[in-house]
Amino acid sequence: MTECKICQKSSRTISKVLGVCLQCIRGKPDQTLEYTSKAHRNSREAFRLPEEPAKDPDGILCEVCVNECKIPENKFGYCGLRRNIGGKLIGTSNNEGKLSWYYDPLPTNCVADWVCAAGTGVGYPKFAHCKGAEYGYKNLAVFFNSCSFNCFFCQNWHYRQDTLKSQKITVDEFVSIVDERTSCICYFGGDPTPQIQFSINSAREALRKKKERILRICWETNGSMNKEFMNQILDIAIESGGCIKFDLKAWDENLNIALTSVSSKRTLENFEEAGSRIHLRTLPPLIIASTLLIPGYVDLEEIGNLSKFIASVNPEIPYSLLAFYPRFYMSDLPFTTRSFAEKCCTLAKEAGLKNVKIGNVHLLQ
Repeated sequence: MTECKICQKSSRTISKVLGVCLQCIRGKPDQTLEYTSKAHRNSREAFRLPEEPAKDPDGILCEVCVNECKIPENKFGYCGLRRNIGGKLIGTSNNEGKLSWYYDPLPTNCVADWVCAAGTGVGYPKFAHCKGAEYGYKNLAVFFNSCSFNCFFCQNWHYRQDTLKSQKITVDEFVSIVDERTSCICYFGGDPTPQIQFSINSAREALRKKKERILRICWETNGSMNKEFMNQILDIAIESGGCIKFDLKAWDENLNIALTSVSSKRTLENFEEAGSRIHLRTLPPLIIASTLLIPGYVDLEEIGNLSKFIASVNPEIPYSLLAFYPRFYMSDLPFTTRSFAEKCCTLAKEAGLKNVKIGNVHLLQ
């Protein structure tokens, strides 16, 4: 049981790291920001990452993501990758990335597996090898060791230990990994956003070298990249039969900042941009949305508003409601209950969405 530092309410669904409840986050953002901002700074200091996005008026502007850091001399941007040395930003580039990778036999446990070509064969024969799941083929899972957000519930938080010290890989080295049984590449992390330029270049080169065969390119992302890059990855996904999997953390802006330290405005803008291009390729689905059902914070109001937003973009967009697993700084929260997940699913459908799924059902209690 944790007591909210604002209203003194006690509950098992108040996160100790935040120290404040959902009602106060929504209704008293100026007061709660003091606690949540400090919590984010402390959590990043533990991994020697910049505590806040750099905003030095004399710094170099990085426009890769929503944070738009102005990085001072000899300092890093919020992602922990780009550093200002001698008036130039060094670190990862169009040709070099900090990442790890592995092969995942298809069909795999992907956010989009219930609607994508690899899991269902939709789009056959142009985008899929068969009319059903692609057994015998594999996904190249590309994990980027960086992120533009700072989520307290991160399921892959260990990347923070490697952001500053992990080795680089070039585009040519990456493309050599793509073998004849690889039918899709998925960029995730962390998040692809801080290294979006590398993902774009490596995807284009892989497609160029593997032309005239199926090779779908997908991104799983918080969607916070510069709009120019968003349009480029949409072009690649449309051409290749891949999809963009948007992780929509929260609808309420104050809650999104409390949970991730970053605004959701760019994410929602990019989602709408992606939605405006769905007509260019309806199958397989171009975009998929997902939301983690965090007990005590992502409630029915959040899911209702997110569902209405998604439906306003396009009611055909698949929406996956993911069961929460206590991890990282939110390991003190309980698992998502089955009854709550089912209520969220019903609510999303009532909002007009035609394709809603509960994900990670094995975690429900």
